[in-house]
Amino acid sequence: MSISDLVSLNLGSPVVLAFLLGVIAAFIKSDLRFPEQVTSLLSTYLLFAIGLKGGLRLRESSVSELAWPVVITLILGVATPLVAFIVARAFVRLDTINAASLAAHYGSVSAVTFTAAESFAQAAGTLEEGFLPALVAVLEIPGIVVALVIASRARQVRSMSSAIHEVLTGKSVVLLLGGLIIGTIANQEALTRVEPFFIGLFQGLLCLFLLDLGTLAGQRFNSIRRAGARLLVFATVLPIVFGVIGVFLASLVGMSEGGATVLAAMAASASYIAAPAAVRVGLPEADIGVSLGAALGVTFPFNLIIGIPLYSEIASALI
Repeated sequence: MSISDLVSLNLGSPVVLAFLLGVIAAFIKSDLRFPEQVTSLLSTYLLFAIGLKGGLRLRESSVSELAWPVVITLILGVATPLVAFIVARAFVRLDTINAASLAAHYGSVSAVTFTAAESFAQAAGTLEEGFLPALVAVLEIPGIVVALVIASRARQVRSMSSAIHEVLTGKSVVLLLGGLIIGTIANQEALTRVEPFFIGLFQGLLCLFLLDLGTLAGQRFNSIRRAGARLLVFATVLPIVFGVIGVFLASLVGMSEGGATVLAAMAASASYIAAPAAVRVGLPEADIGVSLGAALGVTFPFNLIIGIPLYSEIASALI
């Protein structure tokens, strides 16, 4: 497929269109917004379902098949927050605390971006790996921990241990890892009875979640405008760099074109669930609006509309 075909395939996805509808609703000041309880329920469902699907696929994967993908995922989990911190300090010109906050968001992963990339690769017929949801859990934690360690070296952070505890016991990690374990060890016959709910309904509920995220992203654009053009460049260029690195590492370990596309999207994504919760505890003086605005208001829609097809084209050229 050409890059225009890939963009067309992505833009025609109900998931992407639902997100764009939410953004438009925010711009026209519609009262479209889900109650907090509904949003929480949808995010809980998606995180657990991603973990469960990963566990189901792990049953079919050998240790040798998983080893190298896990290694390169850990490398990304350590390298991306370090690079993000350096760029945030030198280019965006943020102070140490806000640069560390931004590094935590961009060093972790967006599970929804992963799901959109996985759906895209499946639609394009290029995805061969079934264990990729397991890598989401692997990438979730290191970036946040590394960013908090960077901040603690610069100054004494009172709540460092509390922040790390928040990461390890937070909702997203517990649901991802818990679903992964359940999907791996549960009785196959019993799992078959819940598959219609956790797999069959997944895309429909994802559309609703992205519709709600679109309204939230539309509301965050003001934070980006106040932060200036440098943050906008950071939030669009750095994901491309991380995405290219992800494709390159995936090609080194023999992943498929679709697998490389998904890993690239994971590396290029920014967390807006786990990272904000951890930063609030570990770096309470950080301006969370800047980091969350960049992650959700710029990087998330950029990856959803442009990034994923771009990473696919790069993967096609390298693999």
